[in-house]
Amino acid sequence: MLQGTGSNVGKSLLVAGLCRAARRRGLSVAPFKPQNMSNNAAVTADGGEIGRAQALQAMACGLEPHTDMNPVLLKPETDTGAQVIVQGRRFGHSAAGNYGALKAQLMGPVLDSFARLRAAHDLVIVEGAGSPAEINLRARDIANMGFARAADVPVVLIGDIHRGGVIAQIVGTQAVLDAGDATMITGFVINRFRGDVRLFDDGYAAIVARTGWPGFGVVPWFFDAVKLPAEDALDLPRGSFGAGLKVAVPALSRIANFDDLDPLAQEPGVSLSMIAPGQPIPGDTDLVILPGSKSTRGDLAFLRAQGWDIDIAAHVRRGGHVLGICGGYQMLGQVVRDPLGLEGPAGDTPGLRLLDVETTMQGDKRLTRMHARHARTGAAIQGYEIHLGRTTGADCARPFAHLAGPVSGPGLPAETTPDGATSTDGRITGSYLHGMFSDDSFRAAWLAGFGVKPSGESYGAAVDRTLDALADHLETHMDVTGLLAAAR
Repeated sequence: MLQGTGSNVGKSLLVAGLCRAARRRGLSVAPFKPQNMSNNAAVTADGGEIGRAQALQAMACGLEPHTDMNPVLLKPETDTGAQVIVQGRRFGHSAAGNYGALKAQLMGPVLDSFARLRAAHDLVIVEGAGSPAEINLRARDIANMGFARAADVPVVLIGDIHRGGVIAQIVGTQAVLDAGDATMITGFVINRFRGDVRLFDDGYAAIVARTGWPGFGVVPWFFDAVKLPAEDALDLPRGSFGAGLKVAVPALSRIANFDDLDPLAQEPGVSLSMIAPGQPIPGDTDLVILPGSKSTRGDLAFLRAQGWDIDIAAHVRRGGHVLGICGGYQMLGQVVRDPLGLEGPAGDTPGLRLLDVETTMQGDKRLTRMHARHARTGAAIQGYEIHLGRTTGADCARPFAHLAGPVSGPGLPAETTPDGATSTDGRITGSYLHGMFSDDSFRAAWLAGFGVKPSGESYGAAVDRTLDALADHLETHMDVTGLLAAAR
């Protein structure tokens, strides 16, 4: 199990790289994260949802994503509450103050999922969440030492030298852990080093001397990480536009499934920028993409608070294009209704009124990986749906795509169900299909409609090559053999 001295120290990336390294050594390996907090979710082969990072780790293992790989997923809806997903299915909502009591019910499903993976594979590599040094959260913990001790899984501690103070990160973690938790740690890794690693020799030795833990290596910064699906929306491109199709994406407060944007951001003919809160949408934008959201009505209020509704209206008056994906599609309509209070307080919120549609949140969440065909170009699409809302209205008569059955079905059958909507002038479109731009043939056809010459690069193949490069990187700079030997 890899645990970190804090959040965002690189645990997800290291697990993905170690999974690929173990697979290349001939091991059957699977990833596992007991508890994740993310609105960036993937739909699994068994019809549930897990954190996107575990889906990437599954790819590194050569496996289809499965709900057992991330049995508890928390999807923040407000600053103080989150939807709770257990083994892929919506379990309910929990306020932050009440989640500690709820965790007592969740250790059982966590251990059940882990036991199934352990029985099916030679090796399971587990990712912690946050830090075990958060001793205020230790009671009933299921994410770090609580899980490690319950499942008897040895721990390697990851420190992030890029943040500074890495000696204190690791030595301090040992200092605050109780003795039983500290004995679970079998060693440490220093991550994200830049410069001459020899300059840290004395620091590395000091950690060993003060903790008694062996080190498994110092890992330099892996610059090609930008080619992998982003774990955090903050990792997406920001700043001014470059050359090419100028795509602006407002950084919503509850942005979800933002890895939809990664394949576009890596196209040389596209200049994609996340627009930070408080910043205007540039006047020379060609296309605004409203991304998914875990709280559509909440993010409509957030969007208006930034003045982005005014910017989008001006963009449309100038002849610009807008694409809404899932929650972003819902925002483009006349109204979003949540009579049951599924994503916050019950009520209705006016939409941006750029599409003649309206959305009502319903209790049954749609979780499906789908074949589809793009209505305008006829290009085939593989994507997925993950939403509560049902959207209807006049502009649905001009769908974005035609759904043609689940991915697990036989190929691409005849068109069946319409998806999404298009304005009468064709410049405003919305769709429930996540992951559409990962489909190389669709992305090429869609970009051609904007006069952009696609790269011809396979996005999936590029991600796979990057995982191999990451495994090479870790084999060079870590004692992978010693780390794997610590597994029980």
